[in-house]
Formats: sequence, structure tokens, C-alpha cells
Amino acid sequence: MSFPGSDFDDLLTPREAAALLGVRTTTIARWARDGLLKPAVHTPGGHRRYRRGEVLAVRAAETVRRRIDEDAARLYDQGWSIRRVADEFGVSYGMMRRILIRNTALRNRAGRRE
Repeated sequence: MSFPGSDFDDLLTPREAAALLGVRTTTIARWARDGLLKPAVHTPGGHRRYRRGEVLAVRAAETVRRRIDEDAARLYDQGWSIRRVADEFGVSYGMMRRILIRNTALRNRAGRRE
């Protein structure tokens, strides 16, 4: 329901927010609970609505995260060590290892892919 000139123009249903982010509505609810997305505004009828600006901010942050993941995987695939890639992005060794596991096959100590 949209009323021109009102705050309702900037509110999205969970389904609309999920479609904008390319995730399921249950993911939207979990992100709101976990604090990744600010908690929903409740309509007088008790329905959840999310502010468009906050949903777009989450989408922008996710785009940046994906770009970092791709760049880290590219450097690792070029022969950089996990520690060197972690230092380049200012994260811990363990966090970078988890990022790389999601995005590429890790090398073993002999330098071969696992």
C-alpha cells in the first residue's frame, strides 16, 4: 500500500526486500534479527516493512564484499600466500582462509590444489 508523499513510499514488504537482495524472505528476517539489516518497522496491522534505503545499503555492502572475495581469490590463484592476501585486505589469516575456501580451491603444502 503506497500513499504519495508519505513515509510508506520508502517501505518494502519482506518479499520486496528479498527480491531486491536476491535472497529468501526468511533470510531477510534472520538478517534483521542478527543486526545486518535494521529491524523492521511494523504497520498498524502488525506487518513488517523495511526501509528502502537500508535494504539498498545492505545490497551495496554485499556487492563490495563479493568484489573483495573475488579479488582475494584472484591474488591467491596468482600464487600469493593466504597470509599475504590477508595482510593485503587487513583481515586475519583465519578469516581470509574461510573467504578463500568459499571462492577457490586451496593449495596444499606441496603447492597442488586440494
